[in-house]
Order: sequence, then structure tokens, then C-alpha cells
Amino acid sequence: MPSTAILFPGQGSHTAEMAAETAALRPDLLAHVVEVVGEDPFPRAAESTAFAQPAILCAALARFSQLAPTLDGPVVALGHSLGELGALVAAGQLDELDALALAAERGRLMAAAGTGGMVAVLGGTIEQATELADSFGLTVANDNAPGQVVLAGSEADTKAAARGARGVGLRALRLDVTGAFHSPAMAAARDGFEAALHAATFTDVPVGSAAFSPTTVAPVTDPVAVLSQALTSPVRFREAVLALHEAGVRRWIETGPGDVLAKLVGRILDAPDVRVHTVREAADVA
Repeated sequence: MPSTAILFPGQGSHTAEMAAETAALRPDLLAHVVEVVGEDPFPRAAESTAFAQPAILCAALARFSQLAPTLDGPVVALGHSLGELGALVAAGQLDELDALALAAERGRLMAAAGTGGMVAVLGGTIEQATELADSFGLTVANDNAPGQVVLAGSEADTKAAARGARGVGLRALRLDVTGAFHSPAMAAARDGFEAALHAATFTDVPVGSAAFSPTTVAPVTDPVAVLSQALTSPVRFREAVLALHEAGVRRWIETGPGDVLAKLVGRILDAPDVRVHTVREAADVA
């Protein structure tokens, strides 16, 4: 297992400067994402997952292209939700233009299937969050870090679960999303996305580098199966980070935009032998 992991973020990582930065770093990627979406998704990234997903992946790939020439050996790539597409690009299993087209289709399908909502349960254990999910008819959608678990389901049930969490001394924050992502509510989107994945071209896993999935907590050997399964399955990011650390990963570099995953890794791995950077920070210390 390589000792360096590249992190690709998911939705919720957009920043005010990512459009300008992408235009400066990779105007060709920006032009392509405009073509596959039908308009520039960056100004509308906060409006809908249909625009947020292709914009965030485009920005992440632009940043990765800045980082890639500085890497001195094989890496393992870990993506959070949408970021699994970026991880496959970094591992050499998927072309970056194909990844952007898939992100646009993924965002469109998930927006169309968008019913329900999500609530973050903060300050508790995964066991407490799972108990809340079971009690209120929800699904554990994201196990992000110690004390940060996201549940998904109907609007009414997420509201009730938020009250229930506060009733047992936990914090709860309902997320500003338009669907119950990573839950059975995304079944229709999964079916459509699977068709798009079968039409895409994936290459064999290159020697050395690899993509690691937080859906299966294992290396990606069947991208179509993993990426389609991810739409209705939880993001087990905490488990994936622990597994990679156990396998020898010590340096973690987040592409961005933002530093959401770098902060999560810092919370998961409070160890002196772990180094966590964003792309910009990595360039400063290289």
C-alpha cells in the first residue's frame, strides 16, 4: 500500500474562489464541464446538486493536476461520495473528461430523485447515531468522523430525529440539501447512473496506485458496481481512513476545494506520525 493518500471531497465543499481558481489552472476542464452540463455550473453550485457535483469535481481535478507532477511515487486515492470519481482519475482508472460527464449525470439524476432530507448528529458515537436512525426510520448515510454521523430519510423523520438527538444530549443539525442522499430514496438515481457507468470506459487498476472506496472500505476493482452502489449506501469515511492508516498510509493530501476532508482525517487520526495537508499546503512543505 502506498504511504500517501489523495483525498477528493464531495458535495458541500464548494468555495467562493473555486471558479476563478479552476479557470486559471485548467480552462480546458472548465470549458468541458460547461459543455456537459449545458451551462457554467459554478455560479449555481449552491442552488442544486445538479450544478454542485460537476463544479466541485471540476475544481478538485484542476487542483489535482497541479499536485500530480510533484508526487514521487504511487498513491492511494480516497474520495468522499462524489469524490470517488476523482479518486478513480487519480488512480488512472478513469479519464478526467469522462469523470466530469459522469458527475454531471450523477448530479442531474440525484436532483431529480430528490425527496427527503439529512440531519447531522454531532457529539455522539456511531452506535448512538445508529440507534436514532433505527428509532426514527432513517438510514445512516455518512459516518464521517468521531462525533459526526449523518442520517437520511423523510423531512418529517429527520426533524423528529433532530429533536430526539437533542433530547439525549446530542447536537443535531439539519443539512441544507434537497434529498436523502446515500439512502434507499436514491434508488431511481442509482438505476439511471448505473446505465451511464456501463457506457463509460474504465481501465484496469494500474500497478502501484489504487482507488480506495469508502462505500466498500476496500480497493476499487469493479468501478461500475462500487459507484452505483454508493448512491444508496452509506459513506463509511471514518472506517476507510482507519483502514488505510492500518495499511501504512501516513501522509494525506486533500485536493479541495476547501479543507473538509483534511479536517476530518485530523479528527480520525490523532497520531504524531500522521501528516495532513491541502494541495496548497503540500506545495509549501514539499
